[in-house]
Amino acid sequence: MVERVRTVCNRDCPDSCGIIATVQGGRVVQLAGDPDHPVTRGFLCHRTNQFLESQYSPERLTQPLLRRNKQAPLEPVAWPEALDFAADKLGLFLRESGPSSIMHYRSGGTLGLVVAQASELFFEQLGPVTVKRGDICTGAGEAAQFADFGICDSSPVSDLLNAKHILLWGKNVVTSSPHCLVTLRQARAAGAELVLIDPVHHKTARFCDRFVQPRPGGDFALAMATAQLLFSGGGVDPAAASYCNNLEQLRALANSQTAAQWCQLADVDQAVAEDLAARLAGSEPTTILVGWGMARRVNGGAIVRALDALAAISGNIGIEGGGVSYYFNRKRGFRTLTRERAPERSICEPLFGQQLEATSDPPVRAVWVTAGNPVAMLPESATVARALASRELLVVVDWWLSDTAQLADLVLPTTTLLEADDVLGAYGHHYLGEARPVVQPPVGVKSDLEIFRALASRMGLDTAVFGESARDFKQRLLGEELRAAGVSLDALSCQAIHNPLAPKVLFADRRFATPSGKIELINEAPPAASQPDDLPLFLMALSTPKSQSSQWVEPPAAPLEVIVHPDAAPDLADGEQALLVSSIGQLTVRVRHDPRQRRDVVIAPKGGHYRDGCSANTITRAQLTDIGEGGALYDERVRLAPLEPATRSES
Repeated sequence: MVERVRTVCNRDCPDSCGIIATVQGGRVVQLAGDPDHPVTRGFLCHRTNQFLESQYSPERLTQPLLRRNKQAPLEPVAWPEALDFAADKLGLFLRESGPSSIMHYRSGGTLGLVVAQASELFFEQLGPVTVKRGDICTGAGEAAQFADFGICDSSPVSDLLNAKHILLWGKNVVTSSPHCLVTLRQARAAGAELVLIDPVHHKTARFCDRFVQPRPGGDFALAMATAQLLFSGGGVDPAAASYCNNLEQLRALANSQTAAQWCQLADVDQAVAEDLAARLAGSEPTTILVGWGMARRVNGGAIVRALDALAAISGNIGIEGGGVSYYFNRKRGFRTLTRERAPERSICEPLFGQQLEATSDPPVRAVWVTAGNPVAMLPESATVARALASRELLVVVDWWLSDTAQLADLVLPTTTLLEADDVLGAYGHHYLGEARPVVQPPVGVKSDLEIFRALASRMGLDTAVFGESARDFKQRLLGEELRAAGVSLDALSCQAIHNPLAPKVLFADRRFATPSGKIELINEAPPAASQPDDLPLFLMALSTPKSQSSQWVEPPAAPLEVIVHPDAAPDLADGEQALLVSSIGQLTVRVRHDPRQRRDVVIAPKGGHYRDGCSANTITRAQLTDIGEGGALYDERVRLAPLEPATRSES
């Protein structure tokens, strides 16, 4: 019997695609995009198309693994022993050192709200445990938009069809938002012009009318040059003062240098800023799509705030076809089941390894990892690995043996995206979806919800908070406003539903959730970044079509391949091995030349495995963005050096 089952991808991706899985004999034999999903439109990205290789990989975890002492290997055990071990250890630490001696680290390996809320409910009962704060991916950008607008949200994706100019500022939609590309192509066919602004040349450039490559981190200066021209050229909305605070302070900041001087800092011709100003100031609406990488710099918050300001002062806020889209409010209308009390202790995520090692009074004795792989995905991988391995207990819940899971004392196998039973919003559009189990998980695998319910029972906690079933839990997550607007699990099981609470045009009334009710414009320049002469290249570890963070279709093999302009490595032939050296370490890499890249950039894949010597985070320092406690991942300076002769001959 052949059955076709609808579900939704739950991984850390803005598209949250609708999936049609073909099931035969209890096994998924084909995956396809849901043709009825308004965003997915019948096609999937490469990494999800190939997910069956992971689903049925012989390396898939289907039994708990326990390390009986720090020197012993991980070995398979039955679930009762695994859960008893976890309950006994957690109970011991609670009695001896209190709840803050336990840390819960949850990341975005799944964006399902059941997993998120179930884990929070469990640790709330133990708590207050130590948790993480900040955000390695979007911290500065979200903080910037909250500072400017009071919320971080976007108009619907379909509103791009009303734009006449679309600025893709640091956004590689081909790799990171492939389904948005369909709408962009429709907008272009209808007459919109697309401009890509990015220090890195990538495939999105081929779909754009113009491509500009500023200096890495020069985006703030380019935005100020554009603002200066808007002020001097009469391109500011006459009504801007009625909905913007600090307008004159922004004018003074933009006028503190000439447009030519700002452009020199950005390493672009003044004509670039003139073109951007003309697009923003015209009578036709302009949308700025901000790439998440914009916020992953030391001045990341300032960059996003500067882009917000460009849209604001030019009148491109609160109108059809205008706006600054950084993120979509994916949780609007869902209930929060926890009490949301402040933790007694938190650890800043980008500084995770350093701060975990430094905990005291009490030290963190146990770390529980939900939906994350911090060893590969956080900076200073070696420090993170050392900090986790030195805890008395490390528990990792995952479906594969990640870099982090390899260090664990206990690994609990959980469900994949094809076995998930959850509800989701998306951060790249406003559609809601239900993840339904396409097939049942293998014998020996439990969902996160089942794990926490079983563990709570062993520890004498309230199991009623987890409900009788996943469906019961999902019902509780749907808020009253969503229900009143007709959103139900039955409806979501049939189709994706556009969130009825999302605005048709964001800020249409030009009232903002700031204390003043106005847009709070940036009025100070960020400090200038240092430029060490011996480290001339910016390391950019970027998303690839072959991986979802550290979940790879085909993981890179050592030596890690990096891409540079030929002039950035004049002494290294294309294909030659070399050392990629930062201030904290080095990696052996294979150099590939690409004359389309800037001469001050070296590009590596994001999410390479630490155990294979392929993680760019091994040589990336843990440093913070200006606001939001984000990770300044793209301000790591490096150099390429030839291998030592002995090493070269060995390779």
